[in-house]
Amino acid sequence: MIPNVLFVCVHNSGRSQMAEAWFNHLAERRRIDLSARSAGTDPATTVLPLVAFVMAERGIDISLQIPNLVTDEMVLGTDQIVTMGCDIGSDRCPAIRYRHAVDWELPDPSHMGVEEIRRLRDVIYDKVEQLLSHMTLPVIQPQTQV
Repeated sequence: MIPNVLFVCVHNSGRSQMAEAWFNHLAERRRIDLSARSAGTDPATTVLPLVAFVMAERGIDISLQIPNLVTDEMVLGTDQIVTMGCDIGSDRCPAIRYRHAVDWELPDPSHMGVEEIRRLRDVIYDKVEQLLSHMTLPVIQPQTQV
């Protein structure tokens, strides 16, 4: 199944993993038929331990997730690409590769302490809530004149 949303960052070890987990958790809880996936332009080998820890505090286990390399196949057919923010001058930055994507401009958690990552987790939660709400707005058909 092609995901509706693809969250992309450089290492796919923090921000994009949290966004994917929140999106899929909230969609499932609300019985919304939408899904997300995440990937990176230069994936790490594991999810950052503190990121997995703060997500586990909210009952979501991402400790066994494996960072993925973003591919053109992942991008094709995806309704929305969201990049997480990065060094725009870097050739590894997905915001350069996917200019039509929405960029959330989030800081990299790789050098953050647990309190900063908790705040980042909560910011990502809020952004995912907004994205899901936007994606599930009812479509209003115009009234026809009789």
